Amino acid sequence: MSKFSKFMKANKVVRENTKYAATSSLVDPETGKPLEWELKPLTTQEVQRIQDECTVEVPTGKPNVFRTKMLTTKFVKKLICASVVVPNLYDAELQDSYDVKTPEELLEQLVDDPGEYNAFSMFVQKFNHLDKGLQDKVDEAKN
Repeated sequence: MSKFSKFMKANKVVRENTKYAATSSLVDPETGKPLEWELKPLTTQEVQRIQDECTVEVPTGKPNVFRTKMLTTKFVKKLICASVVVPNLYDAELQDSYDVKTPEELLEQLVDDPGEYNAFSMFVQKFNHLDKGLQDKVDEAKN
């Protein structure tokens, strides 16, 4: 038996998808209840790719000196779009029905209430364990 057998992929816990009613404005016509969206957990690679897409270099005011800046609004939108499985935000027919061309624009049309959007974005971040930094987790474990 390998000294790393406990770390083998067969022992890794697989995170399941979850459901969330992102907005009260989209309801099931039969029950009148808000439609549940399906969300998948993102991998570290997926989140890092999104972070890279949302990071820009900005000048510091000194010649040829730049610093990196995260475009957080763009990051959160892309994070949500990558997590959402149902509805398919990449579906052309669904985008056309709202007269938009990108998943991010469609998301904003589907969840057009700012309070609901904020709650949804916080839920997605928490679901993907992006709501706390490492130090927060260490401090929490100590208590």
